[in-house]
Amino acid sequence: MALISLRDISLAFGGPKLLDNASLQVETGDRICLLGRNGAGKSTLLRLIDQQFPADSGVIDRQQGLRVALVDQEVPAQLRGKVREIIRPARPTADNWQDEHGISQILSHLQLDGDADIATLSGGMKRRVLLAQALASEPDILLLDEPTNHLDIATIDWLEEFLLRLRTTLMFVSHDRMFARRLATRIVELDRGRLYDFRCGYDEFLQRRDELLNAEQKEWARFDQKLAEEEIWIRKGIKARRTRNEGRVRALQKMREERNKRRERTGKVRMQLQSGERSGQLVAEADRVSFSYGEDQVISELSVRIMRGDRIGIIGPNGAGKSTLLKLLLGQLEPTGGILKHGTNLQVVYYDQLREQLDEAKTVQQNLAGTQDQILIGGKPRHVIGYLQDFLFSPERARTPVKVLSGGERNRLLLARLFTRPANLLVLDEPTNDLDVETLDLLEELIMEFQGTVLLVSHDRTFLNNLVTSCLVCDGSGAVTESVGGYDDWLMQQRKAVTREKPSAGKKREKPKAARQRKLTFKERHELAELPGLIEQLETEQAELHERMADPSFYQQLDGSAISAVQLRLQEIGALLEGYYQRWEELEAIPE
Repeated sequence: MALISLRDISLAFGGPKLLDNASLQVETGDRICLLGRNGAGKSTLLRLIDQQFPADSGVIDRQQGLRVALVDQEVPAQLRGKVREIIRPARPTADNWQDEHGISQILSHLQLDGDADIATLSGGMKRRVLLAQALASEPDILLLDEPTNHLDIATIDWLEEFLLRLRTTLMFVSHDRMFARRLATRIVELDRGRLYDFRCGYDEFLQRRDELLNAEQKEWARFDQKLAEEEIWIRKGIKARRTRNEGRVRALQKMREERNKRRERTGKVRMQLQSGERSGQLVAEADRVSFSYGEDQVISELSVRIMRGDRIGIIGPNGAGKSTLLKLLLGQLEPTGGILKHGTNLQVVYYDQLREQLDEAKTVQQNLAGTQDQILIGGKPRHVIGYLQDFLFSPERARTPVKVLSGGERNRLLLARLFTRPANLLVLDEPTNDLDVETLDLLEELIMEFQGTVLLVSHDRTFLNNLVTSCLVCDGSGAVTESVGGYDDWLMQQRKAVTREKPSAGKKREKPKAARQRKLTFKERHELAELPGLIEQLETEQAELHERMADPSFYQQLDGSAISAVQLRLQEIGALLEGYYQRWEELEAIPE
């Protein structure tokens, strides 16, 4: 049975209709992911369901006594006080003890300290408080607007598990593809004012949505051809005005009206990276580099070598020093210990997650080109307005102050600004926040085709998996470890390490006894003697393959299967080395 039913809903705020005769039913137990382009009206739809304003027309039927709670994108600036008081339900009840018990349970589930002052909490913990506040109202429908924004990966994992265990009906807006894959039982796409309901998971939605759009394009092509033929006929003159042809004339007028009402799908962002001159083979090398803010050590004895063509992801919890590590590697901060070398001929483009490079008082156009009306793209002049249209800014929007832009628009503007400059080292600090799926896909393609080196901080697990060749993992204690592959590869290595550390089920780990201590056998001594040579051979081959893949011509000369074979061999080498290292340690521990 439907908890809430929207029928023929229309809503506009001066421009094109955000909702145009849209209909939707939300049923008990649904976990609906609401998708759509930036500015399509997704947040507006959530607020409409939350009864923050009425629709212009249409009918909304609700179950009697239906309770809805919305967790918004941003933490309200006026939120003050102790956590327990903030989440306490506003509605009065007769059973105060039951309310307090429920609050304590929510605090426990969300791992919150009820006596903490919210002003002292991190952004991620403040989002937990808002979620707790929503749950305390015992909603029948929980609405979440971009719940993963600005959360680190560990918190996103926790949130996914929490919501999967929660039995409340859920409707959420998210551009985090892995989050949508794990949670959604239905996908609803808001496109040109209409709601398209796909009762399936995320991956099947992508396929069915493409089929739907292709069918729409073919239907429009047939319609436009028919309209063109009728326009030619009407221009023939007198024959078209005979009484027996009046029906055809009326049909043509109806076709014209239908064509004028058509809403084209929002265009795709057209981005292009300006490749700079080729950098040196070495981009940066850290030898036991440390960095501290006073007594607080953020990076401890980091040793890493970054070569031309590497695509490195930097991951870790919020506050672990990821942005500090970036600035350290770029030379924007001086290490407090160790030696840091930089390569030659580096041309850096740096995407700042805090968007400090944008002047909010100036317009979009001024942020891009100052008082000029032209910019150089690839050495050729181009009009600012035309370039901004590639990033989906209309001429009117280009003259709008930055302070009124949405999060997605600000991200697109910063990308537009950065991509005017040539680069061979691309540094991206949380570039995916607020970007819609289509723009994310294009950004991934650009980075994959980029001939230079990439340093990427992101909490988007799919983005990391699709792009990076290795990860630097900050654990928050100052230690930074290197891991081959993307986020899932690192996660798999972590699980293997945990499995190795655990004793066998049902068995107690016995303390080694001196009487039982054995010595190396003849075969084991021989194996121990051979291991260093085997490891050296594999490490040499690994270094050679990495060097081949760092050369941009490697991707131009080989087909996809040959590139995959090299990548597969690298994975095999990594697995072999891990086994050899482990065996070496085991044999070294046995006395000769």
